[in-house]
Amino acid sequence: MRRRAYGITFLLAAVIAFLFPSITAGAAAANTLLDAKYAKYEHFIVIDKSDNRLYYYQEGKLIKSFAVATGKKASYTPEGLFSIREKIKNRPYYKEKIKGGDPKNPLGDRWLGLKVTVNGKISYAYGIHGTNNENSIGKYVSGGCIRMHNVSVRWLYDQVPVGTPVLIRK
Repeated sequence: MRRRAYGITFLLAAVIAFLFPSITAGAAAANTLLDAKYAKYEHFIVIDKSDNRLYYYQEGKLIKSFAVATGKKASYTPEGLFSIREKIKNRPYYKEKIKGGDPKNPLGDRWLGLKVTVNGKISYAYGIHGTNNENSIGKYVSGGCIRMHNVSVRWLYDQVPVGTPVLIRK
């Protein structure tokens, strides 16, 4: 009887893992700790371009991960250790002169501006933001910024202070 119960349990676990891989992967990832050299930070964000995910840590423990969109080409989203320099609600999209809060604004309604150093020069052109194209999330489509679902970036915006370190890696 026990043997049959173990078999059914194993089969059920396999079916769940197959049908809902994000649940099982998330559960495994939730048990991982941040690299020791970064665990000292109260808040820490890792953006992994290889799987287009953003990982949010508090005191070295993974709190939540999100699907994101990154650069069309690998070089578009810079890699390195940066920080959040500003938080803006309803930031205008200056390139196309679209006001903040406009449904056509590709930045969504939250902007976490990054202080990024590229080729020795500081740039403020990159950020973590929402989108007006939710279907783009999980893809390599941006001009270099990190796009999130609007509901996700609103949550993250409320968690992280200015100065939060952001590690972007391959």
